[in-house]
Amino acid sequence: MFQECMDNVRKTTPLVHNITNYVTVNDVANILLACGGSPIMSDEPEDVVEITSICGGLNINIGTLNKRSIEAMYAAGRRANELGHMLLLDPVGAGASSLRTNTAVGLMDELKFNVIRGNISEIKTLANGSGTTKGVDADVADAVTEENLDQMVDFAKSFSEKSGSIVAITGAIDLVADKDRCFVIRNGRPEMGKITGTGCQLSGMMTAFLVANPDHQLEAAAAAVCCMGLAGEIGYSRLQEGEGNSTYRNRIIDAVYHMDGTTLEQGAKYELR
Repeated sequence: MFQECMDNVRKTTPLVHNITNYVTVNDVANILLACGGSPIMSDEPEDVVEITSICGGLNINIGTLNKRSIEAMYAAGRRANELGHMLLLDPVGAGASSLRTNTAVGLMDELKFNVIRGNISEIKTLANGSGTTKGVDADVADAVTEENLDQMVDFAKSFSEKSGSIVAITGAIDLVADKDRCFVIRNGRPEMGKITGTGCQLSGMMTAFLVANPDHQLEAAAAAVCCMGLAGEIGYSRLQEGEGNSTYRNRIIDAVYHMDGTTLEQGAKYELR
């Protein structure tokens, strides 16, 4: 299943429009190239409608908001919906400020997203309409754990039904759910949290997986999460003495670059609930 999802990305080279944050824009572009996709970045309102028209998917990331980029998000999102393109929302830091929260909620109200991907604090904020996060990181009190896993699976399914979108909650344990099914994924390394932008990279890559697998969107989203987590495991195993988070970032991108569908299928750690 996951093998086919990844192989389809390699075969089709999906073009993904990213309105993403300037902290991680280069890494998002490189992870898309590594997985077999093709990135294009534009957040100028006069440009985005044309740009998103030639792509197959749009990744909206609210990590570094400004009035111009917010205008661009709505314009590009409306065009993506008109064309039936894949549309993903990454509500970075929702709950940290009213602007971020209101922008994410407003985008959800106006646009139809195929996937909403964030950490548990961000997703809870969107579900409740308000909340708190530790900057752009999840609040420790919100963590998905083995102890609260059943409750969190139910929450993910419920929010998916309410929002009409697949919900991907990433953390130590990842959840990827629609209203009926939830992939519980245990790939990854805790050290990935020391790298800025692994979530942003995942959102870009996930959009490519969705574009390449339109008839199996839940599986495609879960495959992307497993791919990123497995790359974190492989990249960490290749770190040498004296290397740190900067090298680790590159090792992860390299691991995605060299990964094929068979490696992903064999290395994915998940259960379906």
